[in-house]
Amino acid sequence: MATASFNMQSVLAAPSGGLISRNIRNTNQLFFKRNAPVGVRCMAQGDPIKEDPSVPSTSTSAAQPQMPPSPPPPVSKPKVSTKFGDLLAFSGPAPERINGRLAMVGFVAAIAVELSKGENVFAQISDGGVGWFLGTTALLTLASMVPLFKGIRAEAKSKGFMTSDAELWNGRFAMLGLVALAFTEYVTGGTLV
Repeated sequence: MATASFNMQSVLAAPSGGLISRNIRNTNQLFFKRNAPVGVRCMAQGDPIKEDPSVPSTSTSAAQPQMPPSPPPPVSKPKVSTKFGDLLAFSGPAPERINGRLAMVGFVAAIAVELSKGENVFAQISDGGVGWFLGTTALLTLASMVPLFKGIRAEAKSKGFMTSDAELWNGRFAMLGLVALAFTEYVTGGTLV
């Protein structure tokens, strides 16, 4: 970079305004010396250098018994953040899980009320559904946030059939189902069932 800058300056500063090959040749000799001493040092960590068995060893390691290599230390899990902003961030662990749980409860409740009373989703909301919605939202959000503040993730507790991935997918389908139910009832003007 310095050479290119110096070359450009010499071209621009030349009295004739043209390229003088003598300046470039001298500049290259200044910055690019041949056979300049260059030191390379390897700082790699890992396996020690293995000796060639055909070369006789001068050490007394043959007389000492070889100990088996110790197992590597256990890999520590990265610490999870328990900050409120990190938990509720767009890519955090809480938003999709909480919204999915609320959608699962809402979809089942909407279908149950439709079957029992014959009211569509909009009638359910206008007949006191807002209070139930706010109460359920507060309860499920609080219940979902407490383990996250303690550093416990749903992935660590999921085993067998009921996994955290299954919960996420069920929540996604419930969100789609709730929106589809409301849209279908709006278009048809009545209940789905």
